[in-house]
Amino acid sequence: MQKPKVAAIIVAAGRGERAGDPHEGPKQYRRIGGKAILAHTLETFLGHSEIGTVVVAIHKDDGSLFREAVGALAERVTVVTGGTTRQASTWNAMQALAGDPPDAVLVHDGVRPFVDAGLISRVIAGIDGETGSLPSLPVSDTLKEAGPDGLVARTISRAGLFGAQTPQGLPFTVFHAAHARAAAEGRDEFTDDAAIAEWAGIPVRLVEGSPDNVKLTWAPDIANADTKLRIDATMFPDIRTGNGYDVHSFEPGDAVVLCGVAIPHDRKLSGHSDADVGLHALTDALLATCGAGDIGTHFPPSDPQWKGAASNIFVEEAVRIVRARKGRIANADITLICEAPRIGPSRQAMTDALVAMLGISPDRVSIKATTNEKLGFVGRGEGIAAIATATVAYPGVLPE
Repeated sequence: MQKPKVAAIIVAAGRGERAGDPHEGPKQYRRIGGKAILAHTLETFLGHSEIGTVVVAIHKDDGSLFREAVGALAERVTVVTGGTTRQASTWNAMQALAGDPPDAVLVHDGVRPFVDAGLISRVIAGIDGETGSLPSLPVSDTLKEAGPDGLVARTISRAGLFGAQTPQGLPFTVFHAAHARAAAEGRDEFTDDAAIAEWAGIPVRLVEGSPDNVKLTWAPDIANADTKLRIDATMFPDIRTGNGYDVHSFEPGDAVVLCGVAIPHDRKLSGHSDADVGLHALTDALLATCGAGDIGTHFPPSDPQWKGAASNIFVEEAVRIVRARKGRIANADITLICEAPRIGPSRQAMTDALVAMLGISPDRVSIKATTNEKLGFVGRGEGIAAIATATVAYPGVLPE
């Protein structure tokens, strides 16, 4: 299956009046951690393997400021002049893509510099031909509505409420048509891309956002971001590696499930779930990085609810546990050991499945296969084994 062609639009044409002294310049060009905010943002998108063209919408007076702030990155992006609103800037960037349209487009605020590759991958995975994708977090604060006198009028239930983030991803063709219709009808009040999609009847699914993916709006936001990056730079990295091993024997059947993909075969693997040795080994490897036990701790084979279960459930729970401890998955490496079936033709589908489960980019996933040279139970064709390694970065510690 051919990968979708994905472009990104970075909206960076604002003046940033709320970010402090205007003599300091627009907030997207202020420096955090020794680098312009916008440069941090661009580096992440340009470094993502699924992103092709990157278009940046900037203010008409900021050409020199932009080139000075992002340096050599300016040669790797398409620059367009932004409009008077975020919606107008996005439309101008969409027009720049229309000559060679992508399958999907991601629109991101230039002043969200802490977006990460995993979040971008989750948004891309949530887009299809008719549906958009919106990263979000559940609202945790109690919400109050104020009356005209400034007093609390009522408390609003936060059940089912989410805070929207960017990048917001949409199928390009239908989103371009929605933008064109809004422009033709003089509708310029939309504050984000999901709002235009909602108005146009384009369904948008929620995907998991990131608490780190903050928008730098006020002067203290920028100061705190700078402090965070400087502290991070002085911390010892807490990089942990976990290993996992699993094996299942064959039984009568017509397919084996490996790394989330069913492969036609003259037998299947025997196990209480779908017996996916690759994902079982990976689950153990992820849990090992934070001392959270093993797959049997969380999904005992004696529990009937896991009979026949798809093993992506196990991996996704391990990912949730890792993220709850503020871990960031750096890479996953799986070696499948078998005489048959052949793994090569299914490797891309397996990689795509793991990208969706782990929320990381494809270049951080490795799936290999080897035989056992006719030795042992694997060599005799009695089963399949798998070895997995996961690397996860956890918050560092300051040197004493």
